[in-house]
Amino acid sequence: MSIEIKVPPLPESVSDATLVAWHKKVGEAVVRDENLVDLETDKVVLEVPAPASGVLQEIRIEDGATVVAGDVLAVLEEGAVSAEETPQAASPQKAAAPKLEKEVRAPKTSPSVRRLLDEHDLDETMVIGTGKDGRITKADVLSFLKSDDSGNVTPGDPTPVVIDDQDVVGIERSEQRVPMTRLRARIAERLIEAQQTAAMLTTFNEVDLTKVMSLRSRYKESFEKQHGVRLGFMSFFAKAATEALKKFPVVNASVEGTDVIYHNYYDIGIAVSTERGLMVPVIRDVDQMSFADFERELGDVAKKAQAGTIGMEELTGGTFTITNGGIFGSMMSTPILNQPQSAILGMHAIQKRPMVVDDEIVVRPMMYLALTYDHRIVDGKDSVQFLVTIKQLLEDPGRLLLNI
Repeated sequence: MSIEIKVPPLPESVSDATLVAWHKKVGEAVVRDENLVDLETDKVVLEVPAPASGVLQEIRIEDGATVVAGDVLAVLEEGAVSAEETPQAASPQKAAAPKLEKEVRAPKTSPSVRRLLDEHDLDETMVIGTGKDGRITKADVLSFLKSDDSGNVTPGDPTPVVIDDQDVVGIERSEQRVPMTRLRARIAERLIEAQQTAAMLTTFNEVDLTKVMSLRSRYKESFEKQHGVRLGFMSFFAKAATEALKKFPVVNASVEGTDVIYHNYYDIGIAVSTERGLMVPVIRDVDQMSFADFERELGDVAKKAQAGTIGMEELTGGTFTITNGGIFGSMMSTPILNQPQSAILGMHAIQKRPMVVDDEIVVRPMMYLALTYDHRIVDGKDSVQFLVTIKQLLEDPGRLLLNI
């Protein structure tokens, strides 16, 4: 029986998608629920699974095409056997029973890694994964390509001209033009929109993390044993930011036309770096969460974002955003607003620096904080006091427990 493979319903507010890559060719066997093709929207990558086992009979839409919900992507012949699996008939009267591919899946890879494998005609089983649970990373594929003994050179890499197999006498210069992904194009569009719309200004402060680090070091093992999640720094910053937002509600507001929308809830977006670009999953009602609840939810949405399986509803509706450039070594930056929000908090690298405490010079773990805000609705006084409140809560974390 022939089955049409259609574009599934797209997330709300998404009108179309780009067909990124097919993972099967016409005539190849597939098993039920195996991913056939990736569709990329402005925010997420959607996988289209096989509805049944059989053979991919026809592909109607090729890579790079724009599709909408309901478009027919391909035709699957249920229960059919691929040409490679058809046994040599011993007798014309005997029909061989359909032999379907054993349902063994290779370690799950992200869409960008699968595209890289497809570009170089590689199979996942050829590359050793160093990621969690044997997951193949982009670095694994690039490492495999560079160590390939076949003589092939990765596109875009300089090609040495060799004499006597040793003396390199020249380097061939080359370029590679690659179109932006939909996500990267959308990121660019939103950044330009933010700069053209909001009156952005950034204020800075610094925070001594001695007590936060001491508290975390003292309880991290028992915390993990009791709650099953690690105690990270982000939960301290998210809880401190939430308390500061309560005191300065305009920082938790958004602009809509000539109106200011004040939110009486605290949905915090946490910027997550992925292979496809920056995503900002939103954690709802942070003010009602314990540290363990927050760490658990953050871990869940971060994994989804990095795997490309996060839903559109998990990426929209935040009231405030936190971004941490410190994990990449950034000492200071001026983050750009995540519109229509009115502010974003930038965390940075923790560095030991000499500080004057009680008229004595001591070494303390310090972090620069940056708050970029929309000066159309947030005054400088509010932005400075908001950042000072976060500083006070982190330098005396007991305040977070006592709500003072």
